[in-house]
Amino acid sequence: MRRSPSPRPGTAAGVLAGALAVAVAGVVAAAPALADAGDDGFTIKDPRITESSGLAASRIHPGVYWTHNDSDDGPYLYAVDSRTGRTVATVTMSGVGAPRDVEAISLGPDGDLYVGDIGDNLGGKWDHVWIYKLPEPKVLKDQTVRATQYVVKYADGPRNAEALMVHPKTGRVYIADKNEDGGHLYEGPARLSATGTNVFERVAPVDLWVTDGAFSPDGRHLAVRGYFGGILYDWNGGDIKRRERLDVPLQAQGESVTYTTDGRKLLYGSEGANSPVQPEDAPGAAGSDAASPSKGGGSASGGGGETSKSATVGAVAVAALLAGFFGLRRLRRR
Repeated sequence: MRRSPSPRPGTAAGVLAGALAVAVAGVVAAAPALADAGDDGFTIKDPRITESSGLAASRIHPGVYWTHNDSDDGPYLYAVDSRTGRTVATVTMSGVGAPRDVEAISLGPDGDLYVGDIGDNLGGKWDHVWIYKLPEPKVLKDQTVRATQYVVKYADGPRNAEALMVHPKTGRVYIADKNEDGGHLYEGPARLSATGTNVFERVAPVDLWVTDGAFSPDGRHLAVRGYFGGILYDWNGGDIKRRERLDVPLQAQGESVTYTTDGRKLLYGSEGANSPVQPEDAPGAAGSDAASPSKGGGSASGGGGETSKSATVGAVAVAALLAGFFGLRRLRRR
């Protein structure tokens, strides 16, 4: 095929070509960043992980997700690379005794991992449960990390729970108990104490048999899941308001949920060998409700509304330049 000669600098066509290149570069720069690794889901391939019960997206290791077995495993956390599904680091927690029923994991704004040993297979017979906190390792390798152990009690008595969430702005810890007829959200102290008992107070009903939960990265939403569905709540400073149902995939035993670090996806995990972690779009992450400045700021991915506007303006500019360029070519042919 014969190739058209390139426009010469200084000519009208050359000027248009240069402007077109600038406009195209602007559109590329304005386009949203590449999606988080893990957006397409993955399969946990470590044969040791047969009861994955919690999930948390690393903030310092892109594409890595922390998980753990729920019971009869020991004080172990696993860093799983979502690109391969393979474990890239095993962390052994020291200073925590023997975990009983580890059900949840969450990352706080301090960069620490919070691990909820909050399950109670005896149906609420233990008078206390534990939370463990440790810094997320900066280097991914097999290692032992000392954790701080916190004693937790509920103001209204013992109960079984599987969902622990740390608010990404305030650092406050919340627990949702597990009740087939619907549970409740419990709020911990403003700061956990390693020397006394941390009493969690009931603050709101949760209309679900909850197996896990997660805050959106911007702290504006709380997502909770169960075996057969999920609910998204607007956070409203803790005065939660039900927003909509979540599209939770059908899984063998759905036990975990986390947001991707950009807030665009929710990842749902299940127990079992070679268990799948499946993605769904996170409601409110990219729509007008999340992006509109009149509704409380930018999107979870950071300024989605402005990015969209810039891309639209750039696209219009490109279209105008193309029209001008081809119009000029028609005039030159006459």
